[in-house]
Amino acid sequence: MRLFIPPVPTEIRLFSREWCSWCIDAKDYLLQHGYQFTEIDVGRDREAYEEMKELSDQTYVPTLVAGDEVLANFDTNQLEKFLRAHAIVP
Repeated sequence: MRLFIPPVPTEIRLFSREWCSWCIDAKDYLLQHGYQFTEIDVGRDREAYEEMKELSDQTYVPTLVAGDEVLANFDTNQLEKFLRAHAIVP
């Protein structure tokens, strides 16, 4: 008898800024594809900005953190490839 263990959703955090067009595209992509995520506005939260810099070794948004994986300064094509490559599902 095989035991089926459903995959555990990966915690996703999206570091962004309010008027960043790539950030808006990333949010739209994640929402349209059913991903749950926490959005963190680094323009309003200096501690979050410092955390993003430490996690990604850079200062650009959007930055996505999914579990232990980090994708920084990306467009939706790169986001789609990243999610697929790391088997991150909604």
